[in-house]
Amino acid sequence: MKKCFAELIGTFILVLGGCGTAVFAGGSVGFLGVSLAFGLTIVAAAYGIGGISGAHLNPAVSVGAFVAGRLSAKDLGGYIVSQVIGGILAAALIAFIVKSYGGELGTFAANGYGADFFGGAAGYQDLSLAGAFAIEAVLTFIFLIVILGVTSKGAPGSLAGLAIGLTLALIHLISIPLTNTSVNPARSISQAIFSDNTLALPQLWVFIVAPIVGATLAAFAWKWLSSSEK
Repeated sequence: MKKCFAELIGTFILVLGGCGTAVFAGGSVGFLGVSLAFGLTIVAAAYGIGGISGAHLNPAVSVGAFVAGRLSAKDLGGYIVSQVIGGILAAALIAFIVKSYGGELGTFAANGYGADFFGGAAGYQDLSLAGAFAIEAVLTFIFLIVILGVTSKGAPGSLAGLAIGLTLALIHLISIPLTNTSVNPARSISQAIFSDNTLALPQLWVFIVAPIVGATLAAFAWKWLSSSEK
């Protein structure tokens, strides 16, 4: 229960810090600022609760850890449920704050793809379904490879949180203009629920399935790579 509660808190921090920045200050800080916000929240959560639960904060990371033999089947379900709940609670708080100052939720930092989703907003690309699936799967693959690598035996553990946070910031720099960057089903679910964008929920499946596919492939790749070194 303590591990699950830590995951709930950590995912709450991630969504509040990353998506909150996008919603409240995205127009001021731009893509770079939002990318750094997501990276910094991972660093904060990793050092805050990493010693308790590992600070997955992401169902795709938990699935990858399970496939790689780093997480038990008993913990997997509890982690995922806790992460989704933490994300939804943070999104609810963001929505409440937006309404409290009379703002409109709009897209609400939800994930999506294509011109119809972004409505011609400056800086966004008209990405296809295949392109969105591919970039989300590949970037999650990279994210998991880094996570599994920096948390493996022999890696400098004190720097793991920083390396993971910087990787997430890089991932956002690459893909915010394409999909608003998911690589995290809990983050995507939480924002889609409150978004006023009518395509947020219909397109949500991409941001659940693609990250899990990418994480699973990364886990198999890491198991092969690490076994070849023995």
